Amino acid sequence: MKLLALFLWVCVATAQDYPSRPVRVVVPLSPGGFADTPTRMLTPRLSELLGRQFFVDNRPGAGGTIGWDFVAKSPPDGYTLAVTGSTLLIGAHLYKSVPYDAIKDFTHISMMASGPYVLVVNPQKVPVASVRELIAAAKAKPGGIDYASSGNGSSQHLVGALFNSMAGVKLNHVPYKGSGPAMQDLLGGQIGVSFAGVPNVLGQVRAGRLRALAVTTTKRWVELPDVPSMAEAGVPGYDADLWLSLSGPAGMPAQIVERLHAAIGKALQDPELRASFRTGGVEATSMTPAEFAAYVRSEYDKWGTWCARPAPPSTEPQEKSAIAPVMRNNTPDSAREMRPTLAIPGWMLLSMKHTEISMITKNSVA
Repeated sequence: MKLLALFLWVCVATAQDYPSRPVRVVVPLSPGGFADTPTRMLTPRLSELLGRQFFVDNRPGAGGTIGWDFVAKSPPDGYTLAVTGSTLLIGAHLYKSVPYDAIKDFTHISMMASGPYVLVVNPQKVPVASVRELIAAAKAKPGGIDYASSGNGSSQHLVGALFNSMAGVKLNHVPYKGSGPAMQDLLGGQIGVSFAGVPNVLGQVRAGRLRALAVTTTKRWVELPDVPSMAEAGVPGYDADLWLSLSGPAGMPAQIVERLHAAIGKALQDPELRASFRTGGVEATSMTPAEFAAYVRSEYDKWGTWCARPAPPSTEPQEKSAIAPVMRNNTPDSAREMRPTLAIPGWMLLSMKHTEISMITKNSVA
């Protein structure tokens, strides 16, 4: 009994002193992307509010699972946190096995931000002016148009696969090692289509190098007021709101969780930070702990339902066997990221060539 009382006293004292050293915030994706930019805006504010440095540690790989696994297995003392969100929950359903439980192995602390991706085309490669025209072009030549993403299982991959499913088309998915290389090929005309974060495409759209056809949310984005939502543009019911949150390992002390939640909430009320977030392509978003817990569960269940959907009957002849990696637009698949997605949902098959599926299921490249 005395040992239990001593343990509880130490936990309370530790929580009251938190933080007493720098706090690592793991971003399990590449620098400069949808998750990284807002995190680098928020961490200095948390450092100011809590009196210790909060620093970003990028640990990309395997669709985010490498970084999230690192955090899930860290001590639950509040000194190792992770940027989580929709991609964490989607990945839990995509991969045949992940080394953590997206719900049970994390303490989900606070919502941070949400925002859209933008469906963009290189007008020199895919000369369409609207979503309806893109759908018509894709239906006229099934499998003839590629779209780029930052990797298999990434949010970019998923919103594109969702578009294929709901629009009834087949854009071929081409995964890259990060959003940077994908954007380079999009601008260079090697790839014609992508679903990309607002900050990655805003300048290119305004300069006329890319054309924005729609945003993936149900409402238009403030920085792109003339770009319709996907539902407005011709895909009724489409809604892919990408959101970010801050989480830690399971079992974090309640006092530390409460302190972090309060600090994040206060930071997100700052008008300057909110304006910076919008420039970065997201909207500052906060919820009470109870609201956030319910939201995480509902999102987990929603994407589980989507990922379990079977593929619609194919109208195209299937290749009989996998061949050597194909050359797409003079860029070999070996230069791009082929991650193991062993539990491939049927509706995602709409965006994947037979050769790509074979490569994914035979290789285990992180």
